Amino acid sequence: MTTDPAPATSVAAVPSPAGPTDGTAATSVSSKAPATDSAGNSTGATVRFVGLRRTFGATTALDGLDLTVNPGELVALLGPSGCGKTTALRMLAGFETPDSGQVLVDGEDVTRIPAHRRDAGMVFQSYSLFPHLNARDNVAFGLKMRKVGAAERRKRADELLELVGLPTHGDRYPHQLSGGQQQRIALARALALRPRVLLLDEPLSALDAKVRENLREEIRRLQQELGITTLFVTHDQEEALSMADRVAVMHAGRLEQCDTPAELYARPATAFVAEFVGTMNRIPGVVDADGKTVELLGQRLPVEAGGEVRGDADVLIRPENVVVTAGGGQGAIITASMFLGASTRLTIQLPDGTSVKADLSTHDAAGLPAGTGVSVSLPERAVLVDARR
Repeated sequence: MTTDPAPATSVAAVPSPAGPTDGTAATSVSSKAPATDSAGNSTGATVRFVGLRRTFGATTALDGLDLTVNPGELVALLGPSGCGKTTALRMLAGFETPDSGQVLVDGEDVTRIPAHRRDAGMVFQSYSLFPHLNARDNVAFGLKMRKVGAAERRKRADELLELVGLPTHGDRYPHQLSGGQQQRIALARALALRPRVLLLDEPLSALDAKVRENLREEIRRLQQELGITTLFVTHDQEEALSMADRVAVMHAGRLEQCDTPAELYARPATAFVAEFVGTMNRIPGVVDADGKTVELLGQRLPVEAGGEVRGDADVLIRPENVVVTAGGGQGAIITASMFLGASTRLTIQLPDGTSVKADLSTHDAAGLPAGTGVSVSLPERAVLVDARR
């Protein structure tokens, strides 16, 4: 049996990333009282990252990050491993200090304020529940550190257990809970102090697919119900696109684009965003000298504004935007067909050897088996181009 390791000075709701036995605690309460609505729920804070830079030896984790998260908004930080998303989250939590730049919460510079004095709650990938405390006491841990009375702690913990859908699990210990249930308890604990900012560090990555899908819906529902400003770190694009108000795509320590999921998918600002979010074809083309049009597949299409590529280029096209017609004499051949339910993904080899993926409705694809000769074309709209690979 381990003893309660938290120092008496801590008022945190969440253990530190090192786990529940290292004697430290995570995000807590600032000198400012949290803004709440008439029901006592947080109304959310404005969070700003201003010119954040952080290096670890020769590695640049953040290279001048500028990002604003609006009150009550859920923003997902999305990107590959090493892109800087977790470093940015840890700076907001107070676990990392930037080499330069600022972290602002409702206009207050919290860059150098210790983690235990920040008004934020954090949920980790590893749950970090105290194994010797039952679910109710885990949820109430931060309230106990704040010297809240036992009756009020129990009342608040039971309310939060109800909120996360586990009203009958208060007496169970972590080892008696499933992974999804443990993560719900971790979320309830992070919300116990009514923080203005909620930080989620890949909280669903350790769960199986069905539990992950259900829990992300629950997290989104709770976040909207409470109106809490939330920063969500993930490398899973489906997770980011389905949950977030806006998605911030990061690459090599820089922010590539921050936009709504629909805008990000339909109008990616860079080739990296286009290929990282969703599936993307690269089809060879030739950009005119003025950079305004590109010729490919026997068509001439306008180029998205801001392109700097001239001459040989790759045109980036989503599979659902590829138009497939049986026959036509182009010389393209369907080489594979993958059933995806309502849609079917065809793999088509062009005469020059380029492989193109096209998503058709399963009904339309039924008459196009592998080996069928087809023609491939694109809608008459502006396209994104990139340097030829």
